[in-house]
Amino acid sequence: MNIKQLCQYDKQHIWHPYTSMLNPSPVFPVASAEGVILTLETGQRLIDGMSSWWTCIHGYNHPVLNQAITDQLQKMSHVMFGGLTHRPAVELAKKLIDLSADNLQHVFFADSGSVAVEVSIKMALQYWVAQNKAEKHKLLTVRNGYHGDTFGAMSVCDPINGMHEMFTHRLAENIFVEAPNCKPNDQWRAEMIADFEQALQSNQEQIAAVILEPIVQNAGGMRIYCAEYLRQVSRLCKQYHVLLILDEIATGFGRTGSLFAYQQADIEPDILVLGKTLTGGYMTLAATLASTKVAKGINADGSGILMHGPTFMANPLACSVANASIDLLLQSNWQQNIANIEQQLKTELAPCATLDIVKDVRCKGAIGIVELHHPVDIFWMQPRFVELGVWIRPFNKLVYLMPPYIIKKQELTKLTQAIYQVMKEYALRKK
Repeated sequence: MNIKQLCQYDKQHIWHPYTSMLNPSPVFPVASAEGVILTLETGQRLIDGMSSWWTCIHGYNHPVLNQAITDQLQKMSHVMFGGLTHRPAVELAKKLIDLSADNLQHVFFADSGSVAVEVSIKMALQYWVAQNKAEKHKLLTVRNGYHGDTFGAMSVCDPINGMHEMFTHRLAENIFVEAPNCKPNDQWRAEMIADFEQALQSNQEQIAAVILEPIVQNAGGMRIYCAEYLRQVSRLCKQYHVLLILDEIATGFGRTGSLFAYQQADIEPDILVLGKTLTGGYMTLAATLASTKVAKGINADGSGILMHGPTFMANPLACSVANASIDLLLQSNWQQNIANIEQQLKTELAPCATLDIVKDVRCKGAIGIVELHHPVDIFWMQPRFVELGVWIRPFNKLVYLMPPYIIKKQELTKLTQAIYQVMKEYALRKK
């Protein structure tokens, strides 16, 4: 197929994320990727500002990560994890345990972030069943959250402003409170946690766990909140004997400026969910880490069997590249890289705030967000960014950047300049 035929077949037959088969948004065929550059089938080169949905922190086609997969491929590409184990999985588990909170000593490998969230929910529910408190079967969370597209994960996504409203009456009914309204530099006030505390106090006999995205709510609105809110959540979970699940699928491995976002609040979750960046964007893999309290608690009734087991659990290729990606990150000057990216994003996206169509501009670590007052026209905006030589994928009211950590200053400038130019053009179109 030539390029036109390829795109036409795609349009007629292939679903892309959150698109309609009747009126799909435009797609652009990629031929190759190197560093922070995506090369289209047309030969056009785009600077990637998305890290392929926040995963490719080291960029594309990295020789170290390529070699990790090549070396593992010579040994085995896959082996069942039921009754067997292998070195890449054990080494990866040790890395995750060593890097995360001291209480997190047990690792469950899953296929994707959504599945890892499902596992975290199962852990929490089974924990309370084993304590003879099966009535504790609900989850408490905040609005504007996003935790994935499977049914358990959807049940803790925002039921009104999220992407799963049509499934509301077919999902488990959980408890929602208002999203955190404290910005990072706000002076803390007790009323900032009052809604959450009231819900926890009133429903403590039913609540199995709290689940949150720490510091940054991602796909549900790219909202940034203060560390003190998270610290207070942790305190209240202990006070009311509720487990704390932190979803770091999007924020883990340096994206917010610390290795894990929860570290900025100096707390320890009972369950931690990791994904996306885990393999440096090479393969799908996620992990759910649990405390010894949770692991032993699931066994309190004598059964102790966690009822989950994906076919491709702990895939050796994925574990091998995850090990290499973590090593590559830790051996780099990643903290300074993130600090530099954050400062550049703050400086270069600031002019967008002067435009009438823009509601807010905010940054955290290697995340830069321009929020508009109204949803964007992706049918116009996406091709316009491509014309300017950048890959930026807006959604809803948000135009944002989550670039690879290896991005150069001039490459990041091209991305921020493209956003400002497109925002100006879009403002004129809306008049």
